[in-house]
Amino acid sequence: MKSTKGCSYCNHTSCVSKVPIFSSLDERDARDIAALIEHKNYKKGDILINEGDKVNSITIINTGSVKAYKYTPDGREQILYVLTEGDFFGERSLLSSENADFYIEALDDVGVCVITKERFHSLLYTHPDIAINIIDELGKRIATMENAFQSISVRNLDARIAALLLDYANRYGIMTKDGVKINLPISREGMANQLGIARETMSMKLSQLEKKGIILSENNKTLIIYNMDMLDEMAGIK
Repeated sequence: MKSTKGCSYCNHTSCVSKVPIFSSLDERDARDIAALIEHKNYKKGDILINEGDKVNSITIINTGSVKAYKYTPDGREQILYVLTEGDFFGERSLLSSENADFYIEALDDVGVCVITKERFHSLLYTHPDIAINIIDELGKRIATMENAFQSISVRNLDARIAALLLDYANRYGIMTKDGVKINLPISREGMANQLGIARETMSMKLSQLEKKGIILSENNKTLIIYNMDMLDEMAGIK
């Protein structure tokens, strides 16, 4: 892992401009925040945070993506969520001194921008609207987690997979003439871990969707959704 002081490494305000919680800032304020940032690089597979680590900063994903996960009592990996460019983690350190209760791992080469707890606290005093944006973002994450737990306990497997694909389409999808093209943030195994099922089961279910003409897997990292309405119906949205 490499570290660079200041955010000139990532083109000054690029970290700040990518993050929704900083959306209310003007260019001058964005530059001021960029001066508080330390840039770090990680390689694919590097652990950014271990469960139990003391976290005293907020970290913004500038390039690449990471996964947050825990291990179940029987030793299986359970992915909580995937974070990509513009997302952040470590926000709990702003509110408490609790240690991390999950792992953060780089899914590919990752560049992050780090602001220490002390610097971020001083920032909130001068820009209270940022605190409101953080609360809003945390509310969305709580809702996502609640939906995930409800999905596991209530929905059948087909509905859960459809809901996962719809979430990916919303977050990573690009509309093309053929349908919604998704560059998947994680592997098939990662998708299985996110739903708490076996990789073989995930592969089988995706193959079934492909045979029905609902999706097309171009390769291990890319798929196209041909029929969003059908996925909505499967997920119980329609």
